[in-house]
Amino acid sequence: MHASRTALALAAAAGLLALTGCSSDPKPTAEQPPANGPAPASSPAPKADPARAELEKAVRAYSAAYFKPDGTAAYAALSQRCAAKIGDPEPFNGVVEAAAKTYGKQGITSLTIDDIAGNVAHVSYTYAVPKLSQSSQAWAREGGAWKYDGC
Repeated sequence: MHASRTALALAAAAGLLALTGCSSDPKPTAEQPPANGPAPASSPAPKADPARAELEKAVRAYSAAYFKPDGTAAYAALSQRCAAKIGDPEPFNGVVEAAAKTYGKQGITSLTIDDIAGNVAHVSYTYAVPKLSQSSQAWAREGGAWKYDGC
């Protein structure tokens, strides 16, 4: 009786092996592609968001102009609302020159786009000089271009 149980167990094991695909002609599954075939397609890489890329570029350009100093370029990066609030660009140019003189050429060390909702966004970015860092600064898209709107 003991021998027949062993034979029965071996026969059952052989049957299980046959059912699980251990045959001489394996068929690839979704989890296991054929050995000589292409690998399964992985999830496509996320596409870059052009609005985010344009916003980051605008923020970096504004910052570079501000600390260059290039008051004309920095003023051109202002939203219509901020430009109207500031008025004449000459006082703004003086502020830009003073900032560059006081802090030297500064570059953004980290940048995070906090949110974008249509034509409005908020961006946080840091500098080596912590008091220059910006948190949730407003930006607006006007005429297809992102403009500084944190005035």
